[in-house]
Amino acid sequence: MGFLKRIGIDSYMLMLLGTVMVGLVLPARGVAADALGQVTYWAVALLFFLYGAKLDPASVKAGMLNWRLQGLTFAATYLMIPVLGMAFALIFGDLLGPQVTLGLVFLAVLPSTIQSSIAFVSMAGGNVPAAICAASLSNLVGVALTPALVAVLLKTGEGGVSLDAVLRIGTQILLPFVLGQILRPWVGAFVRNRKTLTLVVDRGAILLIVYSAFSAGTVSGLWASIPPTALIALIAVMLVLLACVFGMMVGAGRAFGLPLEDRIVLFFCGSTKSLATGLPIATALFPAETVGATVLPVLVYHMAQLLICAMIAQNRARRNATALVA
Repeated sequence: MGFLKRIGIDSYMLMLLGTVMVGLVLPARGVAADALGQVTYWAVALLFFLYGAKLDPASVKAGMLNWRLQGLTFAATYLMIPVLGMAFALIFGDLLGPQVTLGLVFLAVLPSTIQSSIAFVSMAGGNVPAAICAASLSNLVGVALTPALVAVLLKTGEGGVSLDAVLRIGTQILLPFVLGQILRPWVGAFVRNRKTLTLVVDRGAILLIVYSAFSAGTVSGLWASIPPTALIALIAVMLVLLACVFGMMVGAGRAFGLPLEDRIVLFFCGSTKSLATGLPIATALFPAETVGATVLPVLVYHMAQLLICAMIAQNRARRNATALVA
């Protein structure tokens, strides 16, 4: 386990992979699947309530004053990467197949991660307040903007995002978040002082969604229609996509003359994509029997970004420590 930690693989990633395998081998069926759906729904609602209760509007306001960094990060998340994702979908669509390609485009319009990107920025010696603002704003806007971009870039269901999907996002994600913001003066300190609670709900909700999605795919026979070569190709395409995104972030930071601390924020907050926000939106937008294939690119990209970003942040931290000693 010590070796796995050194290369960036932690117990959560192992649980994520294990949950995928359980969904493939022992899927939930019938009454169990219905019960799982209800538990997952309320776990996601609780997760976004806790996000709302934790988010301090003052931090977002302070970070927004750095308008050049925030504008670049926002453009990276919702303009540069979506354009790159569409290009990859056109190039590799025949290789990946229609459902996985749809998931590739969906991945491209997701907001940034919150916890991991801020943690990487802090480890690497970047501008943490600006990272908090960038990641929080990305997710706050993403709840509404991601489905809108999906509606523009993709055709789901009968030619677009259905009203039921919009209502589900509103009641399951947006409403709990707003309620958490309203109640923040009374419950915010309680939530912030209990980081384990948020961590358990965050990771527990993701594991539930992953199991539910892969179970539904197994029951519907979806996985039989996806050849192993397509999965291998997906991993390769995601690694190439991530490398291109990293290159874009480095190039943009230098081109706009950002100081090193802000370039670190742009690199980690601009390049990462949120599994915690993406999976609930995916389950609301796409049919249960195909959502497993649709979120495959998100899962692969998410695990790759955690591994590689952890190694980059650790390397930057060592370089910073060496500079201080010198």
